[in-house]
Amino acid sequence: MTKPPAAVGHPRYDRLDALRAAAILWMAVFHFCFDLNHFRLIERQNFYADPFWTVQRTLIVSLFLFCAGLGQAVAWQQQQSWQRFWRRWAQIAGCALLVSLGSYLMFPRSFIYFGVLHGIAVMLVIVRLTAGWRHWLWPLGLVAIVLPHLVQHPFFDTRWTSWVGLITRKPVTEDHVPVLPWLGVMWWGVAAGQWVLAHRREWLTGALPRALRPLATLGRWSLSFYMVHQPVLIGLLMAWLALSR
Repeated sequence: MTKPPAAVGHPRYDRLDALRAAAILWMAVFHFCFDLNHFRLIERQNFYADPFWTVQRTLIVSLFLFCAGLGQAVAWQQQQSWQRFWRRWAQIAGCALLVSLGSYLMFPRSFIYFGVLHGIAVMLVIVRLTAGWRHWLWPLGLVAIVLPHLVQHPFFDTRWTSWVGLITRKPVTEDHVPVLPWLGVMWWGVAAGQWVLAHRREWLTGALPRALRPLATLGRWSLSFYMVHQPVLIGLLMAWLALSR
């Protein structure tokens, strides 16, 4: 595997953090609408079939994973150690387990067993091992995105195998982000990040307008925000319902 270039420091990239924050805020708005629908506080919506919601979900997850790929391009360029990588990975994997537990308590029949954090945990390892493939990540990403549309098998329809993504039917779960096709989006994020760092570095290193700086701060705490936003939103809605009776 090609070694990353020598590191020259470990700066934060405010623009990348702000983009990550935009993704999680969009996700939070989406989840708030889902919660309103769940508690029947808005006109009944079909979040599982209505294109207005399903397309939004696809775009949100795509932006989230693309940002994760960009972040890995930065980590690769900065020669992030395996020790630091595994420390961050353990945080994500641990949070994924908490998401499974929390969703099981609320949706026991459709709990999240391989959602976005589970997918990120698996894909981060793959991306870390393949980051040195550089421009080859563009065609590999395309293959990863297209393959599930060409190859499906009932073997991958079980709860234990659907994480691969070659499914013939959608699983019954509140969130499903399998390795295929989503690894392709993260690979493209890595490839795009490496290109930008080599040719248009200012796109990431440039300063943010003052009004957008809070987004950069939020983006640095994206995992924490992800973990607390739903309990807070659900708790507030439950309190509202209790007080309005």
